[in-house]
Amino acid sequence: MSGRPTYYLTTPIYYVNGQPHIGHAYTTIAADTLARFKRLEGYDVHFLTGTDEHGQKIARTAEGLGQTPQAYVDGIVASFKKMWQQLDISYDDFIRTTEERHQKVVQKVFQRLLDQDDIYLGTYEGWYCTPCESFWQEGQLLEGSLCPDCKRPVEWVREECYFFRLSKYQKPLLDFFSQHPEFLRPESRRNEMLNFIAGGLEDLCVSRTTFTWGVPVLNAPGHVVYVWLDALINYISALGAFTDEDSLYKKYWPADLHLVGKEIVRFHTVIWPAVLMALDLPLPKRVFGHGWWTVEGEKMSKSRGNVVDPGQMAKEYGSDAIRYFLLREVPFGADGDFSNNAFIARINSDLANDLGNLLSRTTAMIDKFQGGRVLPPGVETEFDQELIRECSEGAKAVGSAVDNLAFHQALEQIWRGINAANKYIENTAPWTLAKEHSPKLATVFYNLAEALRITAVLLVPFLPNLPRKIWEQLGIETPLAAQSYLDACTWGLFPAQTVIRRGEPIFPRIEDEKKEKAKMETAPAKQAELPENVIGIEDFAKTQLKVGKVISAEKVEGADKLLSLKVDLGPDDERQIVAGVAKYYLPQDLIGKLVVVVANLKPAKLRGITSEGMLLAASTAGKTQLALLTVDSPLPPGSRIS
Repeated sequence: MSGRPTYYLTTPIYYVNGQPHIGHAYTTIAADTLARFKRLEGYDVHFLTGTDEHGQKIARTAEGLGQTPQAYVDGIVASFKKMWQQLDISYDDFIRTTEERHQKVVQKVFQRLLDQDDIYLGTYEGWYCTPCESFWQEGQLLEGSLCPDCKRPVEWVREECYFFRLSKYQKPLLDFFSQHPEFLRPESRRNEMLNFIAGGLEDLCVSRTTFTWGVPVLNAPGHVVYVWLDALINYISALGAFTDEDSLYKKYWPADLHLVGKEIVRFHTVIWPAVLMALDLPLPKRVFGHGWWTVEGEKMSKSRGNVVDPGQMAKEYGSDAIRYFLLREVPFGADGDFSNNAFIARINSDLANDLGNLLSRTTAMIDKFQGGRVLPPGVETEFDQELIRECSEGAKAVGSAVDNLAFHQALEQIWRGINAANKYIENTAPWTLAKEHSPKLATVFYNLAEALRITAVLLVPFLPNLPRKIWEQLGIETPLAAQSYLDACTWGLFPAQTVIRRGEPIFPRIEDEKKEKAKMETAPAKQAELPENVIGIEDFAKTQLKVGKVISAEKVEGADKLLSLKVDLGPDDERQIVAGVAKYYLPQDLIGKLVVVVANLKPAKLRGITSEGMLLAASTAGKTQLALLTVDSPLPPGSRIS
């Protein structure tokens, strides 16, 4: 035993009749984030996921494909495991209901309930939804005899089966809900289940005889365990309950959290607790039922061709992007809508611009003005305390938000620190402090490095890859894996004298190449008439266009239109450029901008000042309006434009 507090977290074991989709990914990404956060807090975490592989629907699908059910589910399970790898899911155990370790426990549970008369033999006659593997009462069906969950037709079935005395546990369930208001969240799901239980519970059919693909009931030939009783038992079978190897069960049960989609809350908060009561076992501490995702406002379906493949998205954009979007875009528990435009806008704004630009600017300035070394803080600035407060208080708020499964709020808190750091750069103007040789400069760069250190630690549970890249560029020798949540909440731990290792942008902007390609492919082809002054590619290649960062700007004395700029064009290449933009820009508005510079233009003198390049700008006729061409991605100064 480690002595650390334990935390047992589960997703549902996913029904494998079809390929994994964004709904599966949403639950598992959220669970993985919580598991990683609890590890960051020092918990001994056991994170379980898996696959539910039995039932009539799977048997029918496999038969239609000319496969055995086992061969069919083996192929689907492989796709689930591949997607979890693509999304960097850090589960501790993956259980399949076709495994012997699970089936033996299911049989023992069934037999125990039978022996104590909580299960009895009878005949079921009523409605059954094969796609949902659910039994329904007449009054629960939608008009036209449709399943209230999936809205598809139900079947009338009559067969000998065993029943679980669910009705016996109606009052105990109502009492439990009353005594444990935190058991089911969000509140809307709790109210729904309370109404369902109060409306009356009927005994539940827990075996089937019209097919054989399931866990056989001992001493009852022809009976297989009802798929939902079979599936729910995984939460304790994976821990070795009712076996000689039950150390994990003793260590981790009861579960701290069952994380499920709202469509299966009823099974997890009515049937499962009743079974556990019958077994005289502790109930889970919490169940959370999250919302569904639509795509571009429509329900996902193969027929519409709008099923989002999270694995493919992770392959294209990286797992961090899809994880961040799903957790940040909507409150966890509410329904969300996925759109490609929203995805690209969110990633470009938050990851590429806010965070990526902060790291790029900070490391570039430390490299340029302090020889790449983070020095101990010196003289304070008037803006220090605001940054420290935003980062420190935000870090502490993250823990509370994650515990409440408010992942979007946790990320908002982290981004408050990121935005505060970007604002701190503008307020302190390090380029000016460097020019003045101010002792405040070391303080500014130390604080920015510290803000990035805290950000990297806090992002570890959410984004498995990006924090490592930040850590590497910060140059901190202590491994990121050795950091804790307490470290993230403590200001001033950045090791002074650390030499940064500036690298490439950690998250390049996502360009919607598919849309642009589609426009090009659908645009009518026409032969354009070429103007007389066209040039060839060999002429254009002579022009060197580079990204430059404006370090300083001031008006040229005696010239209303001219500004004299200092522009950083990369290592050891700082240029003085005179630009006729004074009527359109104040000097202070240009500082920090990434502009496009003609770098190989012959130097010229304007008002006695040597200009070593030219800024590119666009203007209206008569120059009533003018705008500089700028770069919206955090490219390092000196980057070639081609």
